[in-house]
Amino acid sequence: MQVTQDGTGGGTARTYWLEHAWLGDRVEPGVTAEVRDGVFTAVVPGVTAPPPGAEVLRGLTLPGLANAHSHAFHRALRGTVQVGSGTFWTWREVMYSVADRLTPDTYHRLARAVYAEMALAGITAVGEFHYLHHAPGGTPYADPNAMGEALIAAAAEAGIRITLLDTCYLSAGFGQPPNHHQLRFSDGTADAWADRVSRLTAPDHARIGAAVHSVRAVPAAQLPTVAGWAEERRAPLHVHLSEQTAENDACREAHGRTPARLLADHGVLGPRTTGVHNTHLTGEDIALIGGSGTGTCMCPTTERDLADGIGPAAALQSKGSPLCLGSDSHAVVDLLEEARAMELNERLRTRTRGHWTANALLRAATADGHAALGWDRAGTIAT
Repeated sequence: MQVTQDGTGGGTARTYWLEHAWLGDRVEPGVTAEVRDGVFTAVVPGVTAPPPGAEVLRGLTLPGLANAHSHAFHRALRGTVQVGSGTFWTWREVMYSVADRLTPDTYHRLARAVYAEMALAGITAVGEFHYLHHAPGGTPYADPNAMGEALIAAAAEAGIRITLLDTCYLSAGFGQPPNHHQLRFSDGTADAWADRVSRLTAPDHARIGAAVHSVRAVPAAQLPTVAGWAEERRAPLHVHLSEQTAENDACREAHGRTPARLLADHGVLGPRTTGVHNTHLTGEDIALIGGSGTGTCMCPTTERDLADGIGPAAALQSKGSPLCLGSDSHAVVDLLEEARAMELNERLRTRTRGHWTANALLRAATADGHAALGWDRAGTIAT
């Protein structure tokens, strides 16, 4: 069970008695927790019976989970792409066909259902990697942020927090203009992207962050604009990184370096940045990511569904990269399964067992996931 920290307490305190609670690194029996305005104001272990008027939570109460990487509209693909053959690239064509049909109204309804499914799975914050900005053909809506605002409203109605990672997506590949599907994603230039996203405002349950879709989708010369926008606002910055070997090969051909080195050279890596997937990395890449304090978001259920590969999560963490988890395409919405899968994938990759403790896996799914989304005070049951 979970205590939702939704920031809507309205000044009224609520007291819970938790039969068992996860307090950072251990299970404690008999814990009272007082919550006011979405914040724990008192957490007291060793309380053997519920105080008068307390809401009783039986079983084990966990902190809210953080889903650090989501594409809400991919949920519409579940059940349609899990059979048959193909690769990430053939899956992408089906994904584009879904994106082509969405409007702000239909996206709001779809996202509300996706976020409600997350809430039922114990997720209290989502990082929405949002690049479906404009109408088909690339024409801006009358409100240029209508699609992003639909997602923010959907999260509120589902009862979870959201970090809208507004994504810069400008090209189909190195030196290639966006294709007809991708015109919906593109603002034309990073400066135009920055102008649009700067008009977004965040209600109490939301934060506005930034994302570089990938090194193939943002020309190298425009990467500093996105990184600078996030730096000025001390906002989270996420990026799809080395998800596909084809992208790595194209980056080397275009720039003579790996995607990680290209991002480092243009100021994208750093402690407020999270690389999503980080799958096909060199030893130097791992050192760059870890040494800069850049986080790593693993999405194991999507990575296995799309046959992407297994990233070196343990090596990245050992070099200094904090780990978090995401359900990405929502083939499964279960952060505990993502945590289990990260450990089991590492066993398959290394043929050895026991790379993380349960405590370490849960931290990736809670406190470190919230921190990657800019909610530094969330993810633990603590005052």
